[in-house]
Amino acid sequence: MITVDPVAERLLAVRSRIAAAAARAGRGPEDVILIGISKTMPAARVQAAVDAGLTDIGENRVQEAEEKIHIVHPAKVPLTWHLVGHLQANKARRALALFPWIHSIDSIPLAEKLDRLAGELSVRPSVLIEVNIAAEPTKNGVMPEALGPVLEAFGRLSHLKAAGLMAVPPVLAPGAGPDASRPRFKALAVLRDTWRARGYDLPALSMGMTDDFEVAVEEGATHVRVGRAIFGERPAA
Repeated sequence: MITVDPVAERLLAVRSRIAAAAARAGRGPEDVILIGISKTMPAARVQAAVDAGLTDIGENRVQEAEEKIHIVHPAKVPLTWHLVGHLQANKARRALALFPWIHSIDSIPLAEKLDRLAGELSVRPSVLIEVNIAAEPTKNGVMPEALGPVLEAFGRLSHLKAAGLMAVPPVLAPGAGPDASRPRFKALAVLRDTWRARGYDLPALSMGMTDDFEVAVEEGATHVRVGRAIFGERPAA
C-alpha cells in the first residue's frame, strides 16, 4: 500500500483551492505564487513540502531562517525564501544575505538602510511595502495615506525597487468566514491600482493566509502566505 505524506496531501489540496479561486476570478493558477509559511515548523516537515513541489518558503524571523536554509534542500528547482515578518533594522544585513524577497518594509529609514546594505552586498532583492490596511495601532505597516512619500523615497534608491504591496488584515473573529477579509483585500488592491495609475510599477500583491487565501486570490493576490493549511498545526512550544 502506497502512503502519501500528509504534508504533500495538504499542499495538493491548497494548490487545487488556489486554482479554483483563480478560475472564479478569470485568472490562471500560474498567476499566484504559493508561499509556505514555515514559522516554528521543523525542518523535516518543510522538507516534505519541498519534496512534494513547494518552491517558495516564508519565514518570520531571520534567525530561524538561517537555521533552516542550511537544512532544507531544493528538490527539482531552486527554492525562493521570503521574509514575511517584521524586519528589525539591526538584522537588515543578515536578511539581505538570506532572502531574495522581503515582504515587510514599513518605513523610509528601513528602506534606506536596506538600500545601502544591498549596495555593499551587491544584491537586488524584491521588496514589498507593508501597508497597515486597517490602521490597527498594534500592527506594523505604512498607513495607506502615507504610502505616497514612501514610494517617492523608493524612487531615490539605487539598489531597491518596490515590487508591490503586502498586508496582514485583522484576525478573523470567531465564527467569521473568510469573506470578512474581502474588504481589506479590495482596499489593498485599489490602493495598489491607484498608485500604478500614477506611474508606479507595483505588480505584486502579497495578501491572504490559511483562513482567507481563496478570497485574496479572487481579489487579485499574486502571493499568498499559507502555513497551517500546508504544514498542519504548529508544534507545541
